[in-house]
Amino acid sequence: MGRVSEAQINEAIANFDYEGKLLSKEPFGSGHINDTYLLKYEISEMGILKVILQRMNREIFTNPVELMENVVGVTTFLRKKIIENGGDPERETLNVIPAKDGKPYYVDSKGEYWRSYVYITDASSYDQVEKPEDFYESAVAFGHFQRMADYPAETLNETIKGFHDTRARFQVFKDTVAKDVCGRAAEVQDEINFVLAHEDVANVFGELQDKGKLPLRVTHNDTKLNNIMIDDKTGKGICVIDLDTVMPGLAMNDFGDSIRFGASTAAEDETDLSKVSCSMDLFEIYVKGFLEGCDGKLTKKEVELLPMGAKVMTFECGMRFLTDYLDGDHYFKIHREKHNLDRCRTQFKLVADMEKKWDIMQEIVAKYNR
Repeated sequence: MGRVSEAQINEAIANFDYEGKLLSKEPFGSGHINDTYLLKYEISEMGILKVILQRMNREIFTNPVELMENVVGVTTFLRKKIIENGGDPERETLNVIPAKDGKPYYVDSKGEYWRSYVYITDASSYDQVEKPEDFYESAVAFGHFQRMADYPAETLNETIKGFHDTRARFQVFKDTVAKDVCGRAAEVQDEINFVLAHEDVANVFGELQDKGKLPLRVTHNDTKLNNIMIDDKTGKGICVIDLDTVMPGLAMNDFGDSIRFGASTAAEDETDLSKVSCSMDLFEIYVKGFLEGCDGKLTKKEVELLPMGAKVMTFECGMRFLTDYLDGDHYFKIHREKHNLDRCRTQFKLVADMEKKWDIMQEIVAKYNR
């Protein structure tokens, strides 16, 4: 995947079923994976329509057609539920804009896949927790997402095989260290040793699944705060976005990814590790909101394992950043030298901090596990 050319963007724009006159187009968002643009259309003298246009990353999402089947299936299901509950389907779920041929994607002349959504107005997403209320609202929203129990999980395609198979990722990590294609392993021995010392964390959920102790759920699998749209007026979490990784998975992983990202006291790529810790206040806020949103859907065992979900997901993410660094930075977009190494170090610092606070984390969850 190379850089997107102006001609490519214009070709994609010309092939979606947009109305009105194009006023502007600009890069948008802070995602690491896809290339995203915000387009503004004048649809009348008074009205402006904003839409999102994205080039999907085919190196990561190798079957974009199946991915869009998932997105259309889930958003159609959500739309029906929202209407039944008297909500606003234009703002409470993503709305896919079809291409001119009626498909939910467009393939350009270079074979790249594009898709488009209606932009949700008067709502914001946040890269870091600015107000505890926002984190709580995101917890409730992702908890609600967990309640899609009646969506047929078996109909979902696995968009990235083994996405949160931490055992398999641990093996990939070991193979990557052994190959050391970029000659970077010698300088990161401390980080490599940290991963190797945590093999039990990589195995814990896989072993429980092998014993049939953990139910598969319809999960989002990328539950960062910035994947929730929060209404600017009410402050309520209204819409879960970025559905690329919706697959059957574990509730603890969805919970854990939120904690590693949102309960951290520093940015994901902070270079001053003294600023990085896991806030117990934010952890408790999220536990309360998530379980409220789930509304009794999780088993007692799943709730009990929520702290482990936070630890596993933070460890897995750090291991993935380190694997990508050792492999030459192919997966995550980087904006500076050693960016993935910086990201990996923040995650490992968080894991170490969680281990120090383990008893507190378990006590907080026990308080709400009724």
